Amino acid sequence: MKALLAGASSWVEIDLQALGHNLEAFRTRLAGRARLAAVVKANAYGHGVEVVAPAALAAGADLLAVVSLAEGLSLRRIVGPQVPIVVLGHVPAAGFPAAVEADLELTIYDPDAADALAAAARRVGRAARVHVKIETGTHRQGLAGEALIELARRIAGREELELAGLSTHFADIEDTTDHDFARRQLEAFLAGSREVRALVESAAALDHVACSAAAILFPETHLDMVRVGISLYGLWPSRETLVSARERHLEDFDLQPVLSWKARLAQVKTVPRGAWVGYGRSWRAGRESRIGVVPVGYYEGYDRSLSGRAHVLCHGCRAPVVGRVCMNMFMVDLTDAGSVQAGDEVVLIGASGAERISAEEVAGWAGTIHYEIVSRIHPALPRIPLALSPDRSA
Repeated sequence: MKALLAGASSWVEIDLQALGHNLEAFRTRLAGRARLAAVVKANAYGHGVEVVAPAALAAGADLLAVVSLAEGLSLRRIVGPQVPIVVLGHVPAAGFPAAVEADLELTIYDPDAADALAAAARRVGRAARVHVKIETGTHRQGLAGEALIELARRIAGREELELAGLSTHFADIEDTTDHDFARRQLEAFLAGSREVRALVESAAALDHVACSAAAILFPETHLDMVRVGISLYGLWPSRETLVSARERHLEDFDLQPVLSWKARLAQVKTVPRGAWVGYGRSWRAGRESRIGVVPVGYYEGYDRSLSGRAHVLCHGCRAPVVGRVCMNMFMVDLTDAGSVQAGDEVVLIGASGAERISAEEVAGWAGTIHYEIVSRIHPALPRIPLALSPDRSA
């Protein structure tokens, strides 16, 4: 760990015990034959795919899922040739040969893409495994009706293509406690799956629709596989999901946050009463104040909207962010934080003493969702794997 932190002014700690706990919580809840896909797109939701992917596999994940060809190729180098990797997002036809060569399973929703992928598979000399995305009401990726049937016919007519799965994505299962629309989407998916399977023979194809919220709340959505994303990292998909879980008496379903984001103070200075701090003179000291400079800014993923709203933790005390968040630094008021000096640790997300700042709390200050807060932490910051959480190591 010391080697990884050498020279780092800010870093992210990844609690592997919490990650394993969360994955086991889902494995225990899986219905029937369902497999578990750990979604590690967007640099494992900002947690660091090089750390998370091997740990998730070691903890029992059956497959890994990413969103792009670049992510898939990078992940293949990390985990080796045997691990199934599903690419959930769009891959341009020019990338099909590389995807087939790397044995990535691609999601398609375009009949012409089936033809181009089959041609790439012929050139590479191996079959291409595909997942068909069925449109059920979200109206992002996917096909329904005659377009879906045409795609199924194209796959059936190409011996180079193997149907590996059929999928959809719920529109608002996380955003409400009324899940009637999600139930209608499930019915539409099952009908579409039957239509495709009537044309394409593939007993091994996996039906998969469940995201984290569905996996928690609705065992009937587990089907052949669940795709656990945000909650793999110990974060509830939404407050509504938590409320719905409690209404279903799932008190024993517990998630543990995996990520902590920390930095070391670059400077601590005393400024007189009436002094301005930061760009635009947006904050003025109402008393003689101790101001700390945190070497993190919006380039590193600490959003500018947190200016004057957020807090960090130092020595177990909350210290407010003052002035504007800059590109590579921001300032905090340490006047009430006791004896603090340059080089001391500050916590942007995580625990210090009895205090904790959650990703959800930071998202509230920024006016966004915690998905964005963690996934936008700059990938260049070191991700430090911890075998045992410091909070539980005593």
